[in-house]
Parts: sequence; C-alpha cells; structure tokens
Amino acid sequence: MSKLILMGTSSFVVPVFESLAKKHEILSVFTRAPKPVGRKQVITPSPVQIWAENRGIPVHNSIREFDNSGADFVLVMSYGVIIKDDVLTQGNFINIHPSDLPKYRGPSPIRSALKNGDKTSAVCLMQMVHELDAGDVYMRVPFDIDINDTNESIENKVDEIAIKMLDEFFAAPEKYKPIAQSGTPIISHKFTGADEIINWKMSPVEIHNQIRALGCGRTKINGVDVKILETKVENGSLQILQIQPAGKKQMDWKSFVNGLHGAEIKFGE
Repeated sequence: MSKLILMGTSSFVVPVFESLAKKHEILSVFTRAPKPVGRKQVITPSPVQIWAENRGIPVHNSIREFDNSGADFVLVMSYGVIIKDDVLTQGNFINIHPSDLPKYRGPSPIRSALKNGDKTSAVCLMQMVHELDAGDVYMRVPFDIDINDTNESIENKVDEIAIKMLDEFFAAPEKYKPIAQSGTPIISHKFTGADEIINWKMSPVEIHNQIRALGCGRTKINGVDVKILETKVENGSLQILQIQPAGKKQMDWKSFVNGLHGAEIKFGE
C-alpha cells in the first residue's frame, strides 16, 4: 500500500481515483475551486471534490496549500492547473496523460486525436517536469480508436487502462525505469465554441470527426440554428443521427426533417 496525494478535476478521473482509494492511503486531494455552472450559475464543486468529500478525504482548492506530508507519490490526472517548480520539487509527481507522447501534449489530447481521425493512441504514465507534458515515461499502453469512438468512449478506455497501469506500477515502482520521450512534440490546444462551427466544404469524415471530438457541431439548417450531436459515415456520406434545434430538446434526424414539412434541406443556410 502506498501513501498518495491525488490531483484532478474532471469527472472521467473519478473511477481511477476510486480504484486507488480502495487499495492505497489517500492523504489528500487537490482539485480546482468550485465554479458557476448552468444558466443559473450555481456555484458547483468539481466531480473530484464531490467524490473526495463523500469519502471523507481532505480537499484543497489551491495548489499553494500543497504540503507533502509523507506521500510516496503525487498522482496528477486531468487537473487543469499549472504546477510550478517550487511545488514539483516537494514530491514525487507522476502524471497519467491520454496520448502517445510526445504527440498531443497539452490540454486536449483525446479531442485532438479524434478530430484528426487518428486510429491509435496511448496512455502514458510519466514523470512531471517543468516543461508541459515533457517528462520521461514509465509506462506506455497503446489502444485503438474506432471510427465511431467519442470523447466519452475514449475516456472510458483510458480509465480502464490507467487503473491497470497504476496497479502494476504501485505494486513495484522500482521495476519501471523512466524513458525519455522521442520524436517531435505536437501540442494540442484548448477547443472553444468557434471550433464547433461546421464548414460544409469539409469531407463527411472530417465533419464526423469534428462532431465526435467536440460533442457537437453548430450550424444552420433551413435558417434554424442547430447543434448536430451524433453522426456516422455510411458509403461516403454523412448521416445525421441526433440533432438539437435552438430552444428545443434533442431529437433524431427523422423527427427534425418531418418538422420541415417537405422543404428542401439547406445546410449552412
């Protein structure tokens, strides 16, 4: 059993943290501060904070509160906070990163792989250093990306792989020697709403990749603002499966088309 400090914010890391909490002593959890959520802007703690508080684990919302009081390792996964050298030097920091490093360093590795139509990726367990996602790698486990995988389905794959990786690593950390990353780094960027806008001059596969990577694509159809939520590519054509018109609930494509009452469908207009 190891003594661990965990740092994370996103909901997809909770299964990994829960697995670790069943096998190791979790001294504390660091996560981003509660923020306004939804139309009513209700101040809401992160999924990781909710999980930790339910388990009775001490929670910190500021990295300035870091104090390595006897932790064997500090595990960072989807934290969303820059950890500076004065903190990194206080502990044995390791990081789960969901890409085949040095490809897609930075904040959006999964979405970048999907948007670019990659067919494979990897989960890396690495040392944390000053330079972003540039640490030496202890373990690297590849996985396949299916044409219809989404950000959510890839996160589930990453969780499964990360749980197994960490079980193996913490059973005998001394067995794993860090290996320097090789190759030219590719830096992923944080996607915004502007990235969701569909350019209908792109190929069906490129539009499909955009939608499954970002969770939706925004456009106009017959003058109506819509979000396209789910697609597939069949025989070289883009098939829309789920759509949400502005101000309405999500519906299937057939229901949307029925609402046009036989009018010619015009994409992007």
